[in-house]
Amino acid sequence: MKVVKFGGSSLSCAEQVAKVFQIVVSDPERKAVVVSAPGKRDADDTKVTDLLIECAASYLQGKEDNEAFEAIVGRYKSIAEDLQLPGEVVEGIHASLLKLLNSDRSNPEKYMDAVKASGEDNNAKLIAAYFQFKGVEASYVNPKDAGLLVTDEPGNAQPLPETYESLYRLREHAGIVIFPGFFGYNEEGEIVTFSRSGSDITGSILASGMRADVYENFTDVDAVYSVNPNIIRQPKEITEITYREMRELSYAGFSVFHDEALMPAFKAGIPVNVKNTNQPDKSGTMIVKERKLSNGSVIGIASDDGFSSIYVSKYLLNREIGFGRRLLNILEDFHLSFEHMPSGIDDISIILRQHQLSESVEKQIVQRIKEELHADDVKVQRDLALIMMVGEGMRESVGTAARASTALARAGVNIEMINQGSSEVSMMFGVKAGDERKAVQAMYEEFFAGVTV
Repeated sequence: MKVVKFGGSSLSCAEQVAKVFQIVVSDPERKAVVVSAPGKRDADDTKVTDLLIECAASYLQGKEDNEAFEAIVGRYKSIAEDLQLPGEVVEGIHASLLKLLNSDRSNPEKYMDAVKASGEDNNAKLIAAYFQFKGVEASYVNPKDAGLLVTDEPGNAQPLPETYESLYRLREHAGIVIFPGFFGYNEEGEIVTFSRSGSDITGSILASGMRADVYENFTDVDAVYSVNPNIIRQPKEITEITYREMRELSYAGFSVFHDEALMPAFKAGIPVNVKNTNQPDKSGTMIVKERKLSNGSVIGIASDDGFSSIYVSKYLLNREIGFGRRLLNILEDFHLSFEHMPSGIDDISIILRQHQLSESVEKQIVQRIKEELHADDVKVQRDLALIMMVGEGMRESVGTAARASTALARAGVNIEMINQGSSEVSMMFGVKAGDERKAVQAMYEEFFAGVTV
């Protein structure tokens, strides 16, 4: 039994929805279909979710944004008409969205969550209507009715443990289940959304709850690539990758998956198959618990910019009990989270997202570190990029770091810092943001020239 999820680009227009229908009915094992809101039809288009956010923001300010409202309904109307669906489908969407926009706005966070979630919810209703129109037994299932209970954290919901037992009952549901992604319900019966790109999370939760044999995630690429195709032209496709490798790459900038999305499937041990809606016969990429390490030490290279480092130096730092704890306490006082913490015997660096560190906060932190920790030197470096090299095979390979460093040196890229994860599955190189592209190209050439991934 398979749970299948389709992203926004796979549902952006009637032509794409028709492809989705053919994919689902071509395999009787596809039992549940998780859908996103309609995405972009072209590069200049706007996602329905973005239109909903714009519309909700206007209503929260006491203004009725008729233009955004009509654009939202118009997207569904265009899809429905091109699919030759009866008019009441769009009429229902029009009425429910209007009612939602005019609902209680006393809690802006809850209001925004409910409006955002309507993108997926209305699309699920439309797609279920199309399946029925085509003579297939299928039905829209609301997450509340299915028992998808989540924590009360708007924009960052987490599934409650009892959710999985409730979702298992969907296996007995007649026909194909059409399920909206991106949101669940708290224990008070209110809509709460997952983080952005949360339909992937819904698909993973549903696959786990229904104990699927495979979770298929359809998108607009043939597979997961070994590197960003915007940096390397025609990069190598990855045929098989572990959950842990995928998590590291997602964190470091791979946009195929939200970095939380795989957790429910990972815990349940369900393999995930990433496939292309436009070329469904291609095998895609399988994400599994374990794989054979037959393709070299590195499986992927990811990069992301927008980082800063706080470098702290103090003689005999390693002998001072509690230094690291007190340093992190200072960051905690400013509500800052950190990404990495490479250290030596007399120094330590804290890597964090730059958007957290305003100039005034930076000055206060530097002052407190000098005064409270009596540091010899404190420096803040901005505009850094992190290049992440990932691969289970790195644990069994000698000289991986040396090869990467040599490749960067040949390309004229200065390494600001190096950090290897304790799992030895990833290695991070900090470089100046202006060198990010050059660094990725150099490392890809070093590790992937002539390699089958």
